[in-house]
Amino acid sequence: MGDIRLFKFVKVVLVGSALAGTAFLSACSSDESATESSDTSPLAYVTNQKGNITVIDLETLEVAGEIDVEGKGPRGIGITPDGKTIVVANVDGGDISLIDRESGAVKKHIEVGENPEFVRVIGNKAYISFEPASLGGPPPKPGSEEAMKLQEQREEDDEEPAKIAVVNIETGVVEKEITGGMETEGIELSPDQSKLVITNEADENITVHDVTSGELVKTIDTKPYGHRPRGIKASPDGSMYVGSIEYGNHLVVMDSNFDVIREVETGAVPYGLSFSRDGSKLYVALSKGKALQVFDTSSWEELGRGETGKRCWHFTFTPDDSKILVACGRSDEVVVLNAADLSVVKRLTGFAMPWGIVSYPKSVGSLDSVWQ
Repeated sequence: MGDIRLFKFVKVVLVGSALAGTAFLSACSSDESATESSDTSPLAYVTNQKGNITVIDLETLEVAGEIDVEGKGPRGIGITPDGKTIVVANVDGGDISLIDRESGAVKKHIEVGENPEFVRVIGNKAYISFEPASLGGPPPKPGSEEAMKLQEQREEDDEEPAKIAVVNIETGVVEKEITGGMETEGIELSPDQSKLVITNEADENITVHDVTSGELVKTIDTKPYGHRPRGIKASPDGSMYVGSIEYGNHLVVMDSNFDVIREVETGAVPYGLSFSRDGSKLYVALSKGKALQVFDTSSWEELGRGETGKRCWHFTFTPDDSKILVACGRSDEVVVLNAADLSVVKRLTGFAMPWGIVSYPKSVGSLDSVWQ
């Protein structure tokens, strides 16, 4: 594929719902099959923490361009339902970027706070976690002397917990902040959008909050299942929520009242989660296991694993559900799997610590869903 920096000059022609990469392919390729690419080509958007946003044409499985985020270290990413706006959390900028998806132009930067990371876009609202007390780099080993000293130091210094910024995408205004725990990571909303569900890594719990008031509704202690809860996902019908316990190699399955009804053993270091479109399967990205693991959500039996790469946290299905693209941060690649048998279709290389990935038209994945 080559280094993604080669594509910076196509920023202003980036592909929206009408162009979908055709302008780039037509101008830069003599291959007739490339110029005949559909003007509604589905796309994937990949944030590179040490770079920009890479755009992948999902019909050709080739890079179609790059969006310049002005050197801010993009992590979390989401797309509005109408496909007009990309929302990106910039860890080095302390802000989010609102990007016009069709042109690739940055419309606005909105300051949210230190170390913004996870983005969840639902309707015209973006929910962004930011962590003032984050140290950066890998966390200390759970239960270690270093981890205990860090906890004591944070309590002594009365360090500020993480927060969720709720941003109105249409007005560009931060409407409110909801206080989470230490090192809040995953974000999910209940199907009726009345409850915010978050994972708090350093506090070893999952908390549920009232979206309107921000008040804490319930706390689910995850220490019995391991350390550092990371991912959280609601099933399509809202009957269950599943959280991944990174240093426990477990999932916790909760019912609609957020009561734990089951624990499920996984491969090594689970993080990103996604239900299939019909909710019959759950897909789990295994960071240390270098695989995408699949479970039957009725029996919770493992159905298989697909080979990925190093530190693969987030993934997305293509809009037609035929393939899964997995962003692998430590091997600087996006691995494309066949959704039917989890075989490797292609490995796209040359990324710069890819972190998040979403598709448009919107599809299911660890950072997105189609039913909210």
